[in-house]
Amino acid sequence: MNKTSILLAAAGFAVTTTTAMADDKPQLAFVVNAASDFWKLAEAGVNAAQAELPGYELQFRYPAQGTAALQNALMDDLVAAGTDAIMISSADPKNSIDAFNRIAAQVPLFTTDSDAPQSDRIAYLGSSNTAAGVQAGEIAVGAMPDGGKCMGFVGFLGADNAKERIAGFRQAVEGKGIELVDVRGDDVDFARARSNVDDVLAASPDINCMVGFYSYNPPKIYEALQAAGKLGDITVVAFDEDPITLGAVREGSFAGTVVQDPYQWGYQGMKLMASYLEGDRSEIPADGLIIVPTKIIDQDNVDAFEAELKKRING
Repeated sequence: MNKTSILLAAAGFAVTTTTAMADDKPQLAFVVNAASDFWKLAEAGVNAAQAELPGYELQFRYPAQGTAALQNALMDDLVAAGTDAIMISSADPKNSIDAFNRIAAQVPLFTTDSDAPQSDRIAYLGSSNTAAGVQAGEIAVGAMPDGGKCMGFVGFLGADNAKERIAGFRQAVEGKGIELVDVRGDDVDFARARSNVDDVLAASPDINCMVGFYSYNPPKIYEALQAAGKLGDITVVAFDEDPITLGAVREGSFAGTVVQDPYQWGYQGMKLMASYLEGDRSEIPADGLIIVPTKIIDQDNVDAFEAELKKRING
């Protein structure tokens, strides 16, 4: 190869390298705690953010199973692949502190849905689960003026979001003649979630109220009550916006549901991380908590709420 050819080849290599570098966009990842329809709205929010962040590559990732070990391994893989910032809803934040700190030492780490304030995460963006639990208790108080005995159902008993919702519920019903007798966990096993309800129906005839603390629990409660011919006989308080839950609220089978705003978690979360990578810390509050309000959905507002959901998903 002569000198001219070498120079031309070098120039071509430089152009190719420059182009590749220009296409090497910063990567942001949103990691959820389990495969559930609840997360479709968060994914829609991430997609909406992607349209406004053309200079970034946004990823929405589900772990193979809803365990902390697999979530943390997924984050390790993301960092190894060059991901620049991560937002995660942890399945077990208290037992993931070391893993979180390992990730946070390499890339900016944010939490959503269930916080890990003892870790080196930068901020939490999501609901106040205690306030949401209080709202669920208010639904129960309004639906059962004469009091009652409730059984709760949830995925991860040890997760902060579960503990805080349960504590908020108990706070709201204290002194109202309503008792949350117990809460059954299912580790996001849908078959177990259903069998937990069936077991309570068979063994505890004094239970006249059920609370589904995770998004898939109310539909499983609905299935079990329908099969037992007890829809409408037992007061049901729900969380989140599964279509079965909203249908049950509309028909009056459920007293109401407390809804979060996972769309905003995805949308605001991606924009927050992009701003942080660009050096803007103005959106990070001193306490590290960015709260997206929850609200109560009942028969009066369920139609309007569902129309807004469809608009977001289709958008």
